Amino acid sequence: MSDNVPCWQDVLIELRKIIRATDLQSKRVVKSCGLTIPQVMVLRAIKQLGDVTVKRISVDVSLSQATVTTIMDRLEERKLVERIRSHTDRRIVNARLTETGDEVLQTAPTLLHESFISRFENLANPEQHTILSSLQQIASMMDAESLDAAPLLDIAAPNREFRER
Repeated sequence: MSDNVPCWQDVLIELRKIIRATDLQSKRVVKSCGLTIPQVMVLRAIKQLGDVTVKRISVDVSLSQATVTTIMDRLEERKLVERIRSHTDRRIVNARLTETGDEVLQTAPTLLHESFISRFENLANPEQHTILSSLQQIASMMDAESLDAAPLLDIAAPNREFRER
């Protein structure tokens, strides 16, 4: 904290750094592999879970089924995933990673929230709770406590996915 700068200003500077870091990460991911962060997360979920429904993917990546469906449409257009009917129940449609999708996924960098999680989990429990409490208080001060948000750091994702519809 600077001596002549009000503390609130330092808080806003740190918040801006967080927003800027997420924006830069989003741009780096798109540049390195041509995918948005939510698209990378969906591909990783499919790779990890195998043949999987949109509902299960949406739970795994903490995005709505509608958003995952939109992402899946884009990934399918690019031949990164395919939709296949279940052999046991023809009503069920699963997503499957294609060979091309797997290759593209291998070029995706570590996502910002993944490195954050690793560092956060290395903190002592009281420190984790202090950070959480402080962030909840900031969200409340910004009248943002009731906003819906997924646990991923990509500030452009919701707007970008909405525009792609």
